[in-house]
Amino acid sequence: MKKIVLYSLTLLLGYFASAQQPTERQRPAKLLLSGKVLDQETQEPLEYATITLQNDRRPNMLQGGITTQDGTFSFEVFPGRYTITTEYISFDKSIQEDVVLRSATDLGTIELSINTNSLDEVELVAERTEVEIRLDKRVYNVGKDITVRGGSVSDVMDNIPSVSVDVDGAISLRGNDNVRILINGKPSGLVGLSGPDALRQLPAESIEKVEVITSPSARYEASGTAGILNIILKREELAGFNGSFILNGGVPSTYGGSASLNWRNKKLNVFTTTSYNNGESLGGGVFNSEYFNQDAASTVTNESRDYKRNRERFFITLGAEYFFDEATSFTLSSFVRRSNNSSNNTTIIEDLDSNGGVLNRLGRYQDETETDNSRQFTANFTKKFNDDGHELVIEFQAEKSSEDESDFADNSNVFDQSSSTDETQKRNLLQLDYVYPIDENTQFEIGYRGNFTTQNTDYQVFDINNNISTLNADLTNYLGFTQNVQAAYTQFGKKIDQFSYLLGLRMENTKIVIDQRTANIYKEKKYTDWFPTVNLSYEFNERENITLGYSRRVRRPRSWSLNPFQSLTSLTFFRQGNPDLDPSYANSFDFGYLKRWDNLTLNGSIYYSTENQVITTITEATGTIVRVSDDPIIDVPALRSTSINLAKNNRTGTEFTLTYSPRRQVRISGNFNIFNSETIGSYENQPLDAEIISWFARVNASFPLPLGLTTQLRAFYRGPRATAQTTSEGIFSMSGALNKNLFNNKGTLSFRASDIFNSSRRKSRTETAVFTNYSEFQWRQPTYIFTFTYRINENKSNRKKSNRSAADQGGDGGEFDF
Repeated sequence: MKKIVLYSLTLLLGYFASAQQPTERQRPAKLLLSGKVLDQETQEPLEYATITLQNDRRPNMLQGGITTQDGTFSFEVFPGRYTITTEYISFDKSIQEDVVLRSATDLGTIELSINTNSLDEVELVAERTEVEIRLDKRVYNVGKDITVRGGSVSDVMDNIPSVSVDVDGAISLRGNDNVRILINGKPSGLVGLSGPDALRQLPAESIEKVEVITSPSARYEASGTAGILNIILKREELAGFNGSFILNGGVPSTYGGSASLNWRNKKLNVFTTTSYNNGESLGGGVFNSEYFNQDAASTVTNESRDYKRNRERFFITLGAEYFFDEATSFTLSSFVRRSNNSSNNTTIIEDLDSNGGVLNRLGRYQDETETDNSRQFTANFTKKFNDDGHELVIEFQAEKSSEDESDFADNSNVFDQSSSTDETQKRNLLQLDYVYPIDENTQFEIGYRGNFTTQNTDYQVFDINNNISTLNADLTNYLGFTQNVQAAYTQFGKKIDQFSYLLGLRMENTKIVIDQRTANIYKEKKYTDWFPTVNLSYEFNERENITLGYSRRVRRPRSWSLNPFQSLTSLTFFRQGNPDLDPSYANSFDFGYLKRWDNLTLNGSIYYSTENQVITTITEATGTIVRVSDDPIIDVPALRSTSINLAKNNRTGTEFTLTYSPRRQVRISGNFNIFNSETIGSYENQPLDAEIISWFARVNASFPLPLGLTTQLRAFYRGPRATAQTTSEGIFSMSGALNKNLFNNKGTLSFRASDIFNSSRRKSRTETAVFTNYSEFQWRQPTYIFTFTYRINENKSNRKKSNRSAADQGGDGGEFDF
């Protein structure tokens, strides 16, 4: 757009300059000049390419025009001898000298080639994920990743280097699952009350980019010992009316769609995204246990579980931004998320004798329904005092979320059970950030954030015998949980020649209240912590740099991990919280290296983290005997899962990402991460020390096929790993996708297949002095989805502008670029 404006001004200046010259004779009549501009490699038309004609005798009198959507141009010029220049952003210009025009002329096809120096600075049409390296984070622009179309945000996260998503939906950063997930830089109900499983309810098309922050600056909250994943949602800011519509469907039974629209003039920008999805997933697993009975024969039980889940999801966001002037704006936005989920689970429990013969078979048939609701309102005021980064941002956020879950279990041979969970959460957030550039290379920042959360959980369990329901007082309970975190921070950054540094300090004052009303347990915990951060960078040149980061982080227990009451999983296994659980603290160091060549990019790092009072999940025998059958009478020991604080965890690792792009539509990237995790500590005089080396690797490849098709393949492998009690086998999965543009690139048809070889299964073994357990679990079987996208007034030039403006939404910010 800047080139078009400058070009227009140049034409006007040339016109007025020539108007001041005396005319010796009448100018000849104009003639028609036409042609077409294409991308040399893809042969796609380039819209808004500029064609400039300059006459050596009158260099100030410029003539020319721009290309239309199909790459063609046609305009009138005076006869003469010209130098003709054809330009397009991020492409090498074409210069034709001494072109003589005496009559209507067709220049034919002009092909422009990409400028390789711009590959990491602009979004290209190729199916690729753009990477931006900042002082304290890496930014992955999701772009046109076709392997996630029709999928969810979890699918997007599983395609980002350094990030992995296991079969349960848990998200890890560099193999550490204590990662803080933010939406637009803030905590959000979109993440869900019970963890990141709610990310499966958001469409992948709603994401603009993901920020991977392994060494957060002081502006970011200190939660998450592994670091932060900041999801930036799309928000169009193009002038006029534009948008896109998406329809998808596949197997297992899946269908849905979404619409993203915006309208903008000089003073007002209105934007909205609405999506609806209904999908079915099939999964299951086994849970086999052997209990040691000293001198007597062991008790062996085998469980097989089959799951059939259905998720109906609705999401809408609506917002408006008003521009008082070019430097001052006020934004109001809100979203509503609603999810209706159902699950039919079948569990078969078999008791075996010493020879493996079946003594008894018990069936447990569960019907679960769950309704999740989230509503959030956000008000943002932004004042930019100048163009040098001097700004004030004030934001208020109010959120209310709820999860209502009911469960009915039909247990053959024993009594039935039903349960209900009513969980509500209210959160208010106030944030203020002030940035003051002292000079061109120096920046000071100060800010405040208050995050106030109240959560209530009402859990009821009924035993049903002969159609008579009796309240189970051992399981039914009511938990009130409050967590208020108030924080203040400051940071100072400076660039000295090729060296940059960003120093910060954050103070967080935390108050936690555990109100277990059923057991009459009330606890308050207050603590004030200081979190220093250091980020250093040295640029050898514009293509090579090194970084060094340090940050202190905290992991606070979640409400369910503090609740002392049991949460029933099956007749023989339950989860129980620990109200004495304390936060864990980590000191993390990260050394990074970036090198770019013409077609090759290497990004690597070495990292080290030491965590004290590390929160660890263990499984133990309770000493309680559970009757799984009345006829015949069979009793087995009960197991529970709980969380404890162990002394220490040391984690050392290295990772690198290598990307090769020999052509614009060919891209191969590989990400490799290997780490050593050492856990030190004991529980009830039993050592729980564990050490393991684990690794994961990811390969992505995209390339064109005949008939205008584009394909993308992704393979992922996570190596074996272990905790204090449990070892897990490696997991391999592979996905692929095809893409075809239609209707002059206004429409796109995509097909993707996930977990092609049906190999994404978790297999683990737990061993203690009292029992051993082997389990397998698969969250979902392979899926196959078609997606059709249609765009309105979203040409490629506008898409580039949209992505650049979206960077201004970056949520929590924290970057320090000069």
